[in-house]
Amino acid sequence: MTKHALLFLFSVSLPASSLRSYPTIADAVGEPAAPPKLPPTPTFLTNEYVTTADTVSVRFVATGGNGLQLRRSYSLARGSYALQVRDELVNSGAAPWSGMVYRQLLRNPPAAKGGFTNPEAFSLSGAAWYSPEDKYEKRKYPDFVEDGPLDQQVTGGWVALSQHYFLTAWVPQKDQGALYSLGVEGGLHRIEARGPQVSLAPGQRFTSDATLWVGPKLAVQLDATAPGLGLALDYGMFTVLSKPIHWLLTQLHKLTANWGWAIVLLVVLIKLALYPLSAAQYKSMAKMRKFQPRIEQLKERYGDDKQKFQMAMMELYKKEKINPAGGCLPILVQMPVFLALYYVLLEAVELRQAPWIMGWVGDLTAQDPFFILPILNGAIMWATQKMTPMVGMDPMQKKMMQTMPLIMAVMFAFFPAGLVLYWVTNGALGMLQQWWNTKRYAEEPAKA
Repeated sequence: MTKHALLFLFSVSLPASSLRSYPTIADAVGEPAAPPKLPPTPTFLTNEYVTTADTVSVRFVATGGNGLQLRRSYSLARGSYALQVRDELVNSGAAPWSGMVYRQLLRNPPAAKGGFTNPEAFSLSGAAWYSPEDKYEKRKYPDFVEDGPLDQQVTGGWVALSQHYFLTAWVPQKDQGALYSLGVEGGLHRIEARGPQVSLAPGQRFTSDATLWVGPKLAVQLDATAPGLGLALDYGMFTVLSKPIHWLLTQLHKLTANWGWAIVLLVVLIKLALYPLSAAQYKSMAKMRKFQPRIEQLKERYGDDKQKFQMAMMELYKKEKINPAGGCLPILVQMPVFLALYYVLLEAVELRQAPWIMGWVGDLTAQDPFFILPILNGAIMWATQKMTPMVGMDPMQKKMMQTMPLIMAVMFAFFPAGLVLYWVTNGALGMLQQWWNTKRYAEEPAKA
């Protein structure tokens, strides 16, 4: 039985900040125990290059020893990033042939970028794969070797290399099984899908279809390409909340035709939906404000004896039926929603190079060039603090809290403008809600 390798090599370049390419080995069919050898130069069939209003397709042929022939066709729908690849292997020789389908993605990863103000630090830079049984799994480049071999037999899944905003993924034919594995050679990191095993008698042929996704992480298109591929938009533990929030953001963009205003409207809608919780929070804060003079009197009475002061304050809360956690619980319920929104804005490739207000914010994923949004955020935090009772805080704690608006303004100067716009909108609406509810639930201060 003859074992011979046929292989097509091509590279995929993504428009990412690293400007590095993914060498991609596509559907190599050859001896399973050895790496495939470089093929003869494929023949480009000029009469089979076809363009239509919807698709572009082309066909290549490579002929190996003993009459073995690999016919490969590529088809790409206009406006799509999912390249359809079909391989037809024909044994026109006189001897049987054996080999296997071999799909691989390689990358020499760029240096990791850290820092909590850098969105890339929160996004996966490494490999991801999916199986119907274990669902979405991932591994960062530094963990390729440390976390042990993968060696997972999968039917109906996919393998991918991921970076911030962009993804390259092989989606094998769903009824053809493959062995998924990871590897590192030198600085080159690899994820591959080997299989199925192919045996062809003279005159027989074998066909294998696959999809190669090369492009941005667009949720709708990824979901339509393969099961679980949309999970490459990695929101972590907030996926259940982040996916519908991202969907809503795209609908608002259809309405506004501007991603900046879509962010503003999205925050407005979420704040309206969570208003009952916010109202409960502000009502509790208003009640705390009413008894602030009494608490200050207790602080003066007990001086440095913090234990007696805390006991007296808890007795006051019990007597007046004040729940000190009443203002915190609504915040805790709301936090997962706003963290999910935060991760949506971190991962949304739609915001890349998207302007908000021309002449000011020309790219929502870049820093505000005039630092207007960070300054606004600091001013809103300061104004909100002035309306918030600092009950039970000692002078040192109060001073630390008073410096937070300045610290946050400096910190947000290094964040992408889209994220700061979210914080400014959320903070401004929160301040307005607090002002309105303070007036609504205002009571005369309790006599000391």
